[in-house]
Amino acid sequence: MTVARAATVQYENVQEIEHVYPLVRSHKQLDRVISEIEKAPGIVLYTLVDEEIAHRLEQKCRELGTPFVNILDPVFAVFQSYLNVTQTHRIGGQHAMDAEYFSRMEALNYTMMHDDGQIWDDLESADIVLLGISRTSKTPTCIYLANRGIKAANVPLVPGIPLPDNVKSLKNPMVVGLIASAERIQQIRRNRVLSLNSEGYNDQYVDRKEISQEINMTRRLCSEHQWPLIDVSRRSVEETAAEIMTLFKDYKAARENGVAEQQ
Repeated sequence: MTVARAATVQYENVQEIEHVYPLVRSHKQLDRVISEIEKAPGIVLYTLVDEEIAHRLEQKCRELGTPFVNILDPVFAVFQSYLNVTQTHRIGGQHAMDAEYFSRMEALNYTMMHDDGQIWDDLESADIVLLGISRTSKTPTCIYLANRGIKAANVPLVPGIPLPDNVKSLKNPMVVGLIASAERIQQIRRNRVLSLNSEGYNDQYVDRKEISQEINMTRRLCSEHQWPLIDVSRRSVEETAAEIMTLFKDYKAARENGVAEQQ
């Protein structure tokens, strides 16, 4: 359709009438298209991959004296020449939703449901659990991981509120702590307060001394449970996620080796 429009605008005083028939994959679907072409003949541009269906359309167009063009033919010719591979003729390949797609969607749904400690009782089903105080990029990092098919949950660390025992005793997921410099967190929190016009915020939220204590709390907690700790002060979300995925790869390998040794 885009190709047709791009070509049509090159001709003055031509008013095109478009008939679009997407996802034609069977002879029955093609019957309807051919019927429409018979009623309103014109130039036929198509991208059919199935050779039998494409041949039938071309034959009918010849009978009707209707010009036709397979838009993909020259593209396939260049690809085949350059790549030196055979075309697969896979129908609807660009629309395929494979297992990897569904894995990402499942991970994303899980991550959104378990953002900021919303659900605590099924964290064992997570691949990764991120811990951190406010403004340590837990949520965007989890979403990035979910888009890689990793079920990631995040749990906030709040001063004066103990971490639930079920989080401390997690066996399946890899738990990772996130920290940043006190200066960095203070800056982000101040910007957050200003952007929300949040006069009701506790002064301790942006107090550098209090923030330093929160960071030390995170360090002690991760040290006590031997959880890896990542400083995100000078890291983008992508860099943090890359480091976590590297740790996760080693974590899974160690667990698999441990199971193998036990057997």
